[in-house]
Amino acid sequence: MPFLNTPIKGLKIFEPQVWKDDRGYFYEAFNQQRFKEAGIAVPFVQDNQARSTRGVLRGLHYQVGEHAQAKLVRVIEGEVLDMVVDIRPDSATYGQWFSIRLSAENKRQLFVPRGFAHGYLVLSPTAEFFYKCDNFYSKEHEGGIIFDDPKLAIDWEIDQEELILSEKDKVLPRFGAHREVW
Repeated sequence: MPFLNTPIKGLKIFEPQVWKDDRGYFYEAFNQQRFKEAGIAVPFVQDNQARSTRGVLRGLHYQVGEHAQAKLVRVIEGEVLDMVVDIRPDSATYGQWFSIRLSAENKRQLFVPRGFAHGYLVLSPTAEFFYKCDNFYSKEHEGGIIFDDPKLAIDWEIDQEELILSEKDKVLPRFGAHREVW
């Protein structure tokens, strides 16, 4: 099966089988039945796509309460360092982070369950990031954690001088100050 478990419960890597020939390639990016067999029975309701340039860091974001979101994330052009932080208060891995390089070349996807802060950093000249959500966005229920929180000590793999952040992401609170309403 093309699903790999990570050290954090519920967080799964999907490595699709890719068929290549002289015309190009084909792969199945999502199959509800196969995902359900792997324990991912999530009714996705919204697809989002973003294009960014090298150094853009988006995150770490999440939603709380009835608007919390599970996500299935992938890259369709370029490469990113995808990052998640377990913010489930009752989790054995609370406060731990996990990163993975996602790219158009490796075609990996990451399933991020509800209860995680999520973000990504663009490593290639440009990248297109695509993700499915199981809940609709709600501005009133959004939260975030500052990318350089010393308690988390996340390795973003590039110098901070290269980072490009939104004004909103520059002033996110530290870990522990986030909204823990699940």
